[in-house]
Amino acid sequence: MASDKEKEPRSWQQNVLLYVHDLMCMLLVVMLLFLVVFRVILVTGDSMFTTLWDGDYLLLISNLFCGDPEPGDIVVISKQSFDHGSPIVKRVIAIQGQTVDIDFESGTVYVDGQALREPYIHNETTNEEGTQFPLTVAENCVFVLGDNRAVSLDSRSPQIGQIDRREVLGKALFLMIPGTHHGQLLPDYSRIGAVH
Repeated sequence: MASDKEKEPRSWQQNVLLYVHDLMCMLLVVMLLFLVVFRVILVTGDSMFTTLWDGDYLLLISNLFCGDPEPGDIVVISKQSFDHGSPIVKRVIAIQGQTVDIDFESGTVYVDGQALREPYIHNETTNEEGTQFPLTVAENCVFVLGDNRAVSLDSRSPQIGQIDRREVLGKALFLMIPGTHHGQLLPDYSRIGAVH
């Protein structure tokens, strides 16, 4: 019985081609994931300070995969009527059918008559921006506020108003690369992690 022919070793050129092939396949998979499932968004401005800082890079899961926004979620929105559709980052406060009221003297936000516990805010909600309260969130919409209420342009303003769920690009999952706060020279890398 004839013995099996021994396999000849690959040449270095064949090895290089195999590595390039594998690398291209991995890059294609990563590109598809970032086109369909994930996005990376740059935070601009201080409207979400101290939760998010200007210059932070966020990993976002697409709205096709994250489900409907829920109160407390940090979402990225693109509203064509505001800043030519540039992405903005805000926190969902209420969803369709819920009633939002704001006591601008005490800075307290109420949803369905219950005062919200908001440990994430930088300052109280004392700025009126033109929207009349109480307000019931329309069907397929969400009401959003920034965590830095003194400087945030959000659903209190008729410029932004309620956000149609189709205008939600996705939900913020993870702070990938931290930005710097005013006057800070180096990023605080301890901030890297899940976004709440």
